[in-house]
Amino acid sequence: MNVLLDDDEELIKSSAGEFLLAEATPEVVRAAEIDPLRYAKALWDKFAGLGWLGISLPEAYGGQGLPLSYTGLVFEELGRHIAPLPVHATLVPALVIAKHASESQKQALLPSVIDGSLMLSWALQEQGGRWATDAVHMQGRMEGDHVVLNGTKHFVDNFGNADKCLVVFRMGSAGNSSLRAILVDTHSQGIQAEELVPTSKDREDLVRFENVRVPKENLVGQNMAVISDLMDYAAAFYTCLMEGAARRAMEVSVAYVNEREAFGQSIGAFQAIQHMAADMLNGVDGTQLLMREAIWHMSQGLPARVEVAQAKSFGNVKCMMVARCCQQLHGGIGFILDTDINLWYRRVASWSMRAGTTYEHRQLIASSLLDMPGKVRLGMLQTVHESTLA
Repeated sequence: MNVLLDDDEELIKSSAGEFLLAEATPEVVRAAEIDPLRYAKALWDKFAGLGWLGISLPEAYGGQGLPLSYTGLVFEELGRHIAPLPVHATLVPALVIAKHASESQKQALLPSVIDGSLMLSWALQEQGGRWATDAVHMQGRMEGDHVVLNGTKHFVDNFGNADKCLVVFRMGSAGNSSLRAILVDTHSQGIQAEELVPTSKDREDLVRFENVRVPKENLVGQNMAVISDLMDYAAAFYTCLMEGAARRAMEVSVAYVNEREAFGQSIGAFQAIQHMAADMLNGVDGTQLLMREAIWHMSQGLPARVEVAQAKSFGNVKCMMVARCCQQLHGGIGFILDTDINLWYRRVASWSMRAGTTYEHRQLIASSLLDMPGKVRLGMLQTVHESTLA
């Protein structure tokens, strides 16, 4: 694996970055925060029109079919410019559908995802917000040709704007149940959504399902691989967003301390500031290396659960450290909502709590190292069993 970008990858990253630099300005971000939709509709249409949503989706359905690493680069730029777009909420289930869904499901959904006319969401976490499969208690039962869902999902990204949601639930009796995923129309009878207010001020919902009937042909896949991939995509791409945002915040802050003067010189000349800047660079570079390694593993079809956990746990800590340092480097103004650096801080803080906390991912890493039979061999970590998914 080579984490350095080749010419094609550099072109994709720079093209996405140039577009978002011009279109996802702080003014657009602030406008989206108070918009009832919580995202920039005009920017979404432009983004989809340029084909960015289909970059790693199959060519047969209108996508470009590029490796997953290219989508990771786009997410880095989305985070860098904190673009107010529900790309994560839509592409995570879309990638799962592309890999695991039936041919009829792919034909019905993916072209509309790629052209931006269909928004998706996904729902896994429940009360307490634990990022683990054993925390899923939503029940589903078969009634004729339908699955009937009962339960509550918490922290569902973009549910209020989505047309369909990929919902994880338990099928079967309490002692003999298995996890499944099913596509649910968000306007189905029996669904109640309550909008939440995350730190990032994007759209999250608490969603209650009461005897929601869903056609059984909406079931996606047959085994735990569907849930595993959903969790891996979600955590890996949130890490991309965090790294991009933290890197941009760092660059803005370094420029600021080189301009701000105290005692007759820029404060960037002070050794304490330079040490802080060095730690910040190590944090974002380390996150990027771990993140790109994890995404490369996924793109090659290799087990990536531990690599994803390493990237997300490290990114949660280090990107949040960078965001806090940026606040400190700006002094008191960094904590004022009207200051642009505050936009980046709030998003890194929010993303670090999604798709698994530091402690949940560290627990998974520890389980893979300590609870598996045989010798511990770093770099050859195995996929852990279902009960330790995090």
